[in-house]
Amino acid sequence: MAYGGTLMDMRHFDTELHADPSRVVLRPFSISSEPRASAHGIMTRAERIAKAVIQLTDEECRKYLDAVDGDFFGRHWQTHAIFLDRFNQVREMTGNMKNVSEAHAKLIGAYFSHEYSYAAAAIMNPSIVPHPDQTGVRDGAVKFVMSMRTVGEGHISSISFREGVATESGDFTLWPETPFAIAAEADAHDGDGGPVTVRRHESSPLSGVVIFPITRAQKNGLEDLRLVQFTEDDGQKHYYGTYTAFSGRDVGCEMLTTERFSEFNLTPLRGAASAHKGLALFPRKINGRYCAIGRLDHESLYFLQSNDRFVWNYGKRVMGPKYLWELVQMGNCGSPIELDEGWLLLTHGVGAMRQYSMGAVLLEKNDPSKVIGRSVEPFLTPVDETREGYVPNVVYTCGMMRIGERLLIPYGVADSAVRFISVRIADLLSTLK
Repeated sequence: MAYGGTLMDMRHFDTELHADPSRVVLRPFSISSEPRASAHGIMTRAERIAKAVIQLTDEECRKYLDAVDGDFFGRHWQTHAIFLDRFNQVREMTGNMKNVSEAHAKLIGAYFSHEYSYAAAAIMNPSIVPHPDQTGVRDGAVKFVMSMRTVGEGHISSISFREGVATESGDFTLWPETPFAIAAEADAHDGDGGPVTVRRHESSPLSGVVIFPITRAQKNGLEDLRLVQFTEDDGQKHYYGTYTAFSGRDVGCEMLTTERFSEFNLTPLRGAASAHKGLALFPRKINGRYCAIGRLDHESLYFLQSNDRFVWNYGKRVMGPKYLWELVQMGNCGSPIELDEGWLLLTHGVGAMRQYSMGAVLLEKNDPSKVIGRSVEPFLTPVDETREGYVPNVVYTCGMMRIGERLLIPYGVADSAVRFISVRIADLLSTLK
């Protein structure tokens, strides 16, 4: 990996996360509910399937359910409980299944479930924040939570997580993934544009939870979550994260809110800036207002302020494309971090041949609309083995974390994988002009 300007103390790690078709979850399998003629009369496909299963003898039902178990039972957590939940959903939909045995109910639920490989196509564009539970760490180490954009069948993007611990020396360790992944469960909702709450199961570790699209505005993906640990004026800490909701036609900016990564509120943003990708929040209020960096003209960085973290409108242009490596367009690479010198923000720039590279900018602490220094050359560009992938010639991140005098930066490679670097802050600042 190449970088320009002054030589920096930059460490590249061998750890690399790739697409993994074996990471699957059980999800509802939707079957058309339009009534049609069948051997049992005029009924929906759901009714036809359920009726055929109910007519099985106990022995026939148990034999086929055992066959399903043989194929799938060891691949998922609480398979039978999920089948029963799905049966109850189907019963509510059809409204005419009473006195069904438990085995028949499970088998009906199995017909309305399917495996979904949520990370079969790609893992990319991570963000990283300190873990809400820092017990047991010492010597300046920091536990962390890392979010990732995972892409599966149909190019549907979801949000998944990994946990780990980083040290001041620049080293880090990712904790092992749970063998089972579980889709976060959503509260009742109307499927439209209102806030939605999802929860991970109490027995599931964070690395085993996947947040899937829920509303119509999200149906084709939850993309590029930019997490930040936000500190209120009274010292309370929350986790906020902006992301892109993609309907398949339109994009909109939404916000994830959580306290301990067990319950997540997903809320659409309002205002002119909500129609643009890549809004990143500052980690605290400045002069009594929420602040963000966004891109309102598709090519430049803007400083935005708001009294309501869910409403973002217009802002002040901070900087635009200037150097050759960013001449097409530029944007942020996640939330800034606060230093004595000012606000350090990672940026991405798009140059010739649509190559994405990463740089940085230092903003004035009391007025982040003013630039103190910026990268003349990128410090991270695609080269060699990191050039090829689903979308070639791209390095990109949605966040960094400070540990002592260094930054840990996970980043996406060619929209296909995630790699990691550690950079000394003083060295990065010395390259800004």
